[in-house]
Amino acid sequence: MTIYIKNMVCGRCKMVVKSELDKLGLQTVSVELGEVELQNDIPDNLKEVLLKNLQDLGFDFIDDKKSKTIEKIKNLIVDLVHHKNNELKINLSDYLVKNLNQDYSTLSNLFSEIENTTIEKYFISQKIEKVKELLLYNELSLSEIADLLNYSNVAHLSNQFKKITGFTPTHYKQSKDKKRIQIENL
Repeated sequence: MTIYIKNMVCGRCKMVVKSELDKLGLQTVSVELGEVELQNDIPDNLKEVLLKNLQDLGFDFIDDKKSKTIEKIKNLIVDLVHHKNNELKINLSDYLVKNLNQDYSTLSNLFSEIENTTIEKYFISQKIEKVKELLLYNELSLSEIADLLNYSNVAHLSNQFKKITGFTPTHYKQSKDKKRIQIENL
């Protein structure tokens, strides 16, 4: 049995969800971002307990096909930007088509309809949050960050960063008020 869970965006989320499943004695085959495969069906009495426990932790079940597709798109982008930097050089539309086995225009139209933003804008917002994170670590130069996140040059990164945040990367780095947005809230 496969269940789809909204707001799973990182390895820690996977651990938390797995822990909740283990507490209820539900045996997992795999736990991935947004998707859990169980060995058996969930008994009805445990399904409601699991749902409540997950909701208390900021997660939720996804039941309809459109929402599952949207969550898969988001999880693929989050995983790509935050965990697979070396794969950022591939074309985003090709990456999504390859992983979801659906036409990109269909995915794009669905995403825009449900999320009121484009896949590209969502991708850019994820990249900007990654830039903020890397700036806070203060271990890489702006040039290294631009290269890591596959920006054509530092100017492109800086322009996009300023357009999204209202600050230059340098100003953001020097600012005392370095607010980041949680990935699941983008």
